Amino acid sequence: MSTQVSFVQQVNLNFDKAAQFIDYPPGLLDQIKTCNGVYHMSFPIEKDDGSVEVIHGWRAQHSHHKLPTKGGIRYSMLVDEDEVVALAALMTYKCAIVDVPFGGAKGGLRISAREYSSQELARITRRYTYELFIRNLIGPGVDVPAPDYGTSEREMGWILSAYKALASDSLEVTACVTGKPVTQSGIRGRKEATGRGVYFGIREACSMKDDMKLLRLPPGLEGKTVIVQGLGNVGFHTAKFLQEGGATVVGIAEYEGAIHNPKGVDIAQVMQHRIETKSILNFPDASNVQSTAQALELECDILVPAALENQITAENASRVQAKIIAEAANGPVTAEAQEILKAKGVIIIPDAYLNAGGVTVSYFEWLKNLAHVRFGRLGQRFDENVQMGMLSAMEKLTEKRLPESEAKLLTRGADELNLVTSGLEDTMITAYHTIKETQKQHGEEVDLRTAAFIVAIEKIAQSYLELGIFP
Repeated sequence: MSTQVSFVQQVNLNFDKAAQFIDYPPGLLDQIKTCNGVYHMSFPIEKDDGSVEVIHGWRAQHSHHKLPTKGGIRYSMLVDEDEVVALAALMTYKCAIVDVPFGGAKGGLRISAREYSSQELARITRRYTYELFIRNLIGPGVDVPAPDYGTSEREMGWILSAYKALASDSLEVTACVTGKPVTQSGIRGRKEATGRGVYFGIREACSMKDDMKLLRLPPGLEGKTVIVQGLGNVGFHTAKFLQEGGATVVGIAEYEGAIHNPKGVDIAQVMQHRIETKSILNFPDASNVQSTAQALELECDILVPAALENQITAENASRVQAKIIAEAANGPVTAEAQEILKAKGVIIIPDAYLNAGGVTVSYFEWLKNLAHVRFGRLGQRFDENVQMGMLSAMEKLTEKRLPESEAKLLTRGADELNLVTSGLEDTMITAYHTIKETQKQHGEEVDLRTAAFIVAIEKIAQSYLELGIFP
């Protein structure tokens, strides 16, 4: 196999591997695998100095078996047609795995956000929204973007603002994009959703006693060592939740280099150091590592690539010492590398499942926008009153009274963040066990990634059959 396999080809190789275990007509499988449409656009923007620059952008809609399509927008110099098509395909499979009723999409602009002022980025984002709008590539029931690499809730707020100025239907307009600031109809918990979902997925994988026995590790997160590549939104929150869950973060890697301390580093302090110095290097409680690539090869129990694709390849896979690789990023392990790691007994928790927390909570945000009501608003106070009544009755029976602080904790009704977190946790746990059950049904030749693709393909195929498109 050539090391020059494209990202789309990597995804399709994983699809084809899973399709061998599924008895569906070849035409149906081809329809599921094929990207329905990809659009390239270019447009000029005026920079702060008065010069004009032409920006290139893309939007891919991989599957319309469910509507709307859904997928992030990334700002990166690596963005091209191959990347957005591959990521759109992964989004299709991801949504199916976690039972989110969207087709997959993805978009991006070939820019480095760090090279533009906020005013320039606002103009670029608004113009990109216009380009999507005139091509019918954005709308609450059509295609709903979200943040991705190089973008955040700020850019999603700009997209909403631009879309509002263009759309005639004002009732459902806020559902045109997710990952928005809470003050602009966003949802609590969306910013940390992908990282929290990665945490739930890793925690569930580490609870599998038989798998941990094969790795010669005790079950659970407690004491497990972790290296995280990427300290962006996903990497930071993943590291934070893993640390809070009992794991020890021994290394952090970023584009400027990496740091390492076998006894562990405090993720909040590392982030504060980076804010102050613009770098994770020279962190007082850790030693510098020469490069990100070198950090991937350091000893640890769990390696979390949370940056970009193609980070672990045939060239470095044999030197990776981690026993578990948790794909927080999309496509960080190539197909060649996966075979090498599988032969070493490494468990890979696949991206198509593991980083689905973002789209899951985006789904909750979309529902909130369509319903025009905050989660928890209708029932929170009622639940508190019922539980307060039960507690009062128990206190009368036992003739004992709880301290006020404990009483408040026990009788607290679920607010929006509680409900979002609970829904995300249930989604990730349920999906993991579905994948594991599928893996068990097919035997040792099927790893977690192949099992996840089998789950996705079967669900999508059933949707097409229900639509009556295939006999």
